[in-house]
Amino acid sequence: MISAEVEVKINSLESIVEQIGEAILSTTETIERLAERLDTLSIQVEAQGNQVQQQGYQIVALCDAVQTLAESQHDSLQKLNQLTQTIDQFLSLIQALDD
Repeated sequence: MISAEVEVKINSLESIVEQIGEAILSTTETIERLAERLDTLSIQVEAQGNQVQQQGYQIVALCDAVQTLAESQHDSLQKLNQLTQTIDQFLSLIQALDD
């Protein structure tokens, strides 16, 4: 009798240990999958960070180009004003000669 009870308890313990082992294996596999996903996300975030950094450099370059263009336009307007003044002076001289 005692031996049958001990055998039942041992079988029960074996079953519990087996279930615990299966749960541990399942948990380990889940953690490994999560770690792989985390690695993938980390790589994607790093790539996106690099893209944002490159876009930042492009924005700075674009701002520099716009500033250069604005300065060039300002210089062109000054030269155009000088040219207009010179033409006005020529017209005044021509009108003075006609009078």
